[in-house]
Parts: sequence; C-alpha cells; structure tokens
Amino acid sequence: MDPHPRFLLAIFIVFAAAVSGVRGSALVAGSVFCDHCRDGKISIFDYPLGGIRLAFSCNDGDGRTTMSKEITTNILGGYAVMFEGTPDLAGCRVQVITGQEGSCTAVPGPGRSIELSTQFWDFSTYMVDPLFSSPAKLPSFCPQPSSPNPSPREAPLWPPVKLPPALPPSKPRTVPFLEASACPYSIWMRPEYACHWRLVNPDTKVALVFGLMAARTYGTDMTLSQALQGRGEAYRTLLREATAALLNSYNSIQFPYHPARVFLEMNSALEGSEQRVLRTALNFMRANSGNGKGVQCTLTACN
Repeated sequence: MDPHPRFLLAIFIVFAAAVSGVRGSALVAGSVFCDHCRDGKISIFDYPLGGIRLAFSCNDGDGRTTMSKEITTNILGGYAVMFEGTPDLAGCRVQVITGQEGSCTAVPGPGRSIELSTQFWDFSTYMVDPLFSSPAKLPSFCPQPSSPNPSPREAPLWPPVKLPPALPPSKPRTVPFLEASACPYSIWMRPEYACHWRLVNPDTKVALVFGLMAARTYGTDMTLSQALQGRGEAYRTLLREATAALLNSYNSIQFPYHPARVFLEMNSALEGSEQRVLRTALNFMRANSGNGKGVQCTLTACN
C-alpha cells in the first residue's frame, strides 16, 4: 500500500474519532485460515474460514482474566474488534474456539498474541498473525509422515511374494478445483452457472464481502449480482472485476489471486487515486481473462 493513502486513512480515522467524542480507541484485526496439512503456514491448498468463533482474552501479571469477549470472522475469514477509551491490551491473545462443526474446524491451532502495528495520537492498531484450524484427518495431498525403517530384528522373515502384473495405467480423473480456470464477469452473470458460486451467492452484500471501505464507496445495499453489472465508471469497473476475481479464486486453486489477496488489492485501490483504481481493475480483468496464457473458463452449465 502506498504510504500517502495509508496516512490519509489514519487522518480520517482519527478525525472521525475526535468528532464522535472518543478520547482514545484501539483496533485489533486478523484472519483465520484452514490449515489442511497442519504445517502452520498458508499454502495453495488453504483458504480463509468465515463464521469461525474466536475467544479474545487479556490477563494481568498474575494470570487473572481482565477482559474477554467472543469474535466471529466475516465471510473472508477476517475479524476486527474496536475498543473505546485507552485499554491496556498487553497480555491479550486470540484463540479459535474448539468444538465447532465443519470440515476444517476439528483441530484448532495455537492462539496468538496481539502486536502493536501503528499508533497515531490516541488511536492504536493491533495486528494478529494468522490463526489456523485443521480437519481431523489430513487430506491425501498432504505430505505423510515417513515411518522409520525396521531394524534387522523387526524385518519380516517370510520370503518375498511375487506380485501380479501391473494393470495398464488408467486415465487420471480431473478435479475441477485443481484445474486452471479463469472466467470473465459475463459468465458469472449467467444463471446457468449459479451452482458454481462458492461461499457467497448473488444476493450477498458487497459491504459484507469487501468490508468497510467498500461500504463507504458502494453503500450497504448493493449485492454481488449488481456488482457484476457495473460499467462505464472506474469504481464500478473495479468492483465488477474484483467480484469476478473472487469467484474465480474460490473455483480454481491455480487462479493468480488468492481470495485474501483479492480483498487486499480491492481495499488498497479504494484508498488510492482513481488511476490506481483503474490499474487494479485492469489487473483483475487480465486475470479473469486468463492473463493471455490460454487459460480457459472450465465451468459447465448446472443441471
């Protein structure tokens, strides 16, 4: 993000806090991802987890809880909580709550401590490293732990068995999510492809998906279906292409943009100049068209 838009955003937040009479405030923000292979990092197989309940708690020097509250991630796996006044957030942590239903919420990862990111006058921003949750059973594509070689005394005593001839290789089955695919916004607008919308639907609000900056720019009533119809103006074009890029990122693991990156690029553009808005929209448009690398849209019409 350019420093100039970031500085202007900080000025705006502080000014808004002063107008509202808040003498000081603190913002804590972070995200939660599905860690399929439990390697503690974000890989191409991982994705943000929406609707995840988190426990935010602070302890004093004696280990006593001084503050606690429950947070829920948004549709893109992010969360943000504001504290008015000047709270002491030293010793605060965020932890995924156990016992939630879902394919990737069986094994929550470790909690994280919050860290001060920026401080401007009486407004402080704290960031939390990504939190993780994992499925109960590792998927087949994850590296499996290697078993130690048996010692000589543990080696089998029976003679080797002659195996039957190998079968001829069969044609591998393709998994749509693993295939390269890029579809323009015009495809996502067509009702015969509605079954390929994942995690969101045409009636999901733009503000819910893209956050506060999008709500200020486009209002709180616009839906993703309406977003795909935008044209003739830089900010509407950006929203249209960002929406198509988000849908593509949910449908193909080889799409150039991860869902979280679509969100970050979109919000960075909204904080910048109109030239940056157009440049970001063009980058999304190229990705949605296959980046000139011959990547086709692999969606099939719904039954």
